[in-house]
Amino acid sequence: MARSGRRPGATDTRAAILTAAQAEFAAKGYDRATIRGIAAGAKVDPALVHHYFGTKEDLFAASIDLPIRPSELADTVMAEGVESAGRNITTIFFTTWENPVTRAPLLAMLRGAFDTRHGADVLREFFGTAMLGRVAGLIPGPEAEIRVALAVSHLIGVAVLRYVLGFPSLSDVPVARLIDEMSPKIQSYFA
Repeated sequence: MARSGRRPGATDTRAAILTAAQAEFAAKGYDRATIRGIAAGAKVDPALVHHYFGTKEDLFAASIDLPIRPSELADTVMAEGVESAGRNITTIFFTTWENPVTRAPLLAMLRGAFDTRHGADVLREFFGTAMLGRVAGLIPGPEAEIRVALAVSHLIGVAVLRYVLGFPSLSDVPVARLIDEMSPKIQSYFA
């Protein structure tokens, strides 16, 4: 007889959900993957997925091992005040892209944005709303949303040139130098 109820062992459950999420995101992409499908793959109730990971964006971040949950990004970016926001977000962004584990799913998401309107919606939702959209409310001054959108577009534009198109003048630059060069420019959007 099949056992019902909660699966024993939080660590095993969490790992099963992550494994199922990685498979679901790889097979279907971010936009078509569902919490229900991930839960089915892990053989758990969808509520358990939400219990361990919260939102789909946070589950995606965990499944590709982002260094920070999207829901926590604003606090991390602004932890040292607005004066350090540009450096913080630039460091998080490029550190994440430089990690081979996180780069492949991010590339898939980025390429999907150019393939379909829905893919563009997913990229906008993940980077814009789920991550940096939360930062705009913490930025002083007028038109914070526009300034944050410009910062996001700047970062994504460089990511396209560096990681997708492989522009030698950007892809050959050590990431530490790239962060040093970009941080003041990104900071100008937050000032």
